Amino acid sequence: MSATLRPTPTDGFPTETSRVQHETEEILAKHLFGPATLNKNAHMQFLARNLVQGFPARYVSQDASQPWLMFWTFQAFSVLQVGLDPGNRQRAIDTILAWQHPDGGFGGGPGQNAHLIPTYASVCALAIAGRPGPGGGWDDIDRQKMYDFFMSLKQPDGSFLVSRNAEVDVRGIYCLIVTAILLDICTPELVEGTASFVASCQTYEGGFSSASQPYFAPGADGNPTLLPSPRPQLGEAHGGYTYCSLAAWTMLQPFIARMPEPKPSINLKALLRWCTHMQGTEIELGGFKGRTNKLVDGCYSWWVGGCFALLQSLGLSRPSHPPHEAAASDAPPADDGNWDDVDGVYGSPHSDITHSTNPSDSLFNRKALQEYILYAGQHPSGGLRDKPPKGADAYHTLYCLAGLSAAQHPMIPSPFRRDELAGAWTDSEMPTNDLRKSLFLDMLCYAEEEGASKVVGGPSNRVNATHPVFNLTMTHAEGMMAHFYKQQVPPRKPAAVAK
Repeated sequence: MSATLRPTPTDGFPTETSRVQHETEEILAKHLFGPATLNKNAHMQFLARNLVQGFPARYVSQDASQPWLMFWTFQAFSVLQVGLDPGNRQRAIDTILAWQHPDGGFGGGPGQNAHLIPTYASVCALAIAGRPGPGGGWDDIDRQKMYDFFMSLKQPDGSFLVSRNAEVDVRGIYCLIVTAILLDICTPELVEGTASFVASCQTYEGGFSSASQPYFAPGADGNPTLLPSPRPQLGEAHGGYTYCSLAAWTMLQPFIARMPEPKPSINLKALLRWCTHMQGTEIELGGFKGRTNKLVDGCYSWWVGGCFALLQSLGLSRPSHPPHEAAASDAPPADDGNWDDVDGVYGSPHSDITHSTNPSDSLFNRKALQEYILYAGQHPSGGLRDKPPKGADAYHTLYCLAGLSAAQHPMIPSPFRRDELAGAWTDSEMPTNDLRKSLFLDMLCYAEEEGASKVVGGPSNRVNATHPVFNLTMTHAEGMMAHFYKQQVPPRKPAAVAK
C-alpha cells in the first residue's frame, strides 16, 4: 500500500451514496496499520463459543437458517484447519437428520418445509461432520425422495423454485446441483434446460441476476412452448447471483457438451470484466463489492473473489506451471517474500484477453484481497465481518475465510489428478456411467497451481484450500463423492514428488 491513499473522485455533486463511500474510505484507511496477522485463536474461540454455548439472542431471526449456521461454523473450522471432536460431530449428525423432510430435502429447522437453500447447507454440513455407516448420517439421506423433491420444483424454462409455491432464484439452482452431484443423483432429466436458464440470467454488465422472465407461445399441440427470446433478466448483476450462476455453469459442462447445436453460451469476457471491476481501489484496501457503485463487503471476498478460479477452469487463463497433485492442505507453507512483477503475457485460446505467465500473477489482486481481510475483516474480539466498525457474525466469518483461502491458493483443474481419478474409476452397468464419470472427474480433479500459493503475513496465516465449486475442503468433497459414487479416490501425491 502506498503511504498516501487517494479518495475516490467525485463529480462535485454529493449524494448519500458518495457521502457513505467517503466515510467508509476514511474508516478503512484508519485500519491499515500493524502486522498483517490472522488471529486464528480468536476466530476459533468465536466459532467454538457459538457451537457449544449457542448463538446470541439476535440470531433468533435465523430460525429458518439453522443448517446455514452449522455449515458456516463447520466450514470455517475446516478452513482454519480445525477438526470436530467425536461428541460434537455426533450431535451435529443427529441434529442435521432432524431437519430432513419426510417428503425429501431438508428444511431450515425441525418440522420446517423443505427448501433448496438449507438442503445444500445440510448436506455440506454432513459432508464435514458425517460418515458412512450406521449413525454416520450419509446413508440416512433419502436420495430418492430428494430427487423427487427436486423434480417437483422444476419449471418449464429449466429453472427451479427454491421451495414449493415459492420463487425462482439462481442461488437455489446452485444449491440443487451441488447437492445432486455430491449425492450422485444429477441426471440429464433433472437439469434439462437449466444451462439455458442460467445463461439467460447474465446481464449487460457481465454479471448475473437472480432470474430471468420466460415467455411462451402456443405450441402445435396446444401446449405452451418456451420462446428462446426474449428472456429479460430480473434485476441487476450481483456477486452472490454471479458466483452461483458461474459455479452452476461450471458443474453443467458435461451436460452442455452433450447438447446439440446451438448450445447455450455465456459471455466470459464480459463476466471477467465485471468481476475485476468489483475489486475495490487502494483506499478500499482491495476488498470486493457485490454490485456496481456499492460499498466493499468482506463476504464478497468469496462470492466475487471465488469466481476467478471458476473462470480459469473455463479457459479464461491457463497456469504457467502444471498443478501438482498434492492437496492444498499438504503443500509446504509459502513464505512472505515479495510478489513478483508481471513480466510476460500470453493469450487464452478461448478469448482475446491477455494473461500473465507469472504464477504469482492472477486475474485479480490476491495480495490486496488478503490485506483487506487481515486489516479490515477481522473483529478484535474474534470472528470476521463485513467491514469496520461492524460486528462479527457466522456468515461473514466463513466467507471472509473462504475468500482468504481463494486468494492464497489458486485451485485449478489438474490433468495429472484427472488421469489418476480416471485410472481408478470402476465402470458400472448404469446407462449414465460416462456422465457420472465426467461429473466425478470434473469435480475432484482440482489441485493447487504449483508455485502460485502466496500467503500475506507469513506461513502462520496460511489456511486450508477450499473447493472452488462446493466451498468444502477437497478431503470432505472426495470423501462424500467417493462414497455415493462407489469409487476409490487415489491418495494425492506430495508436492515434492509431483511431476
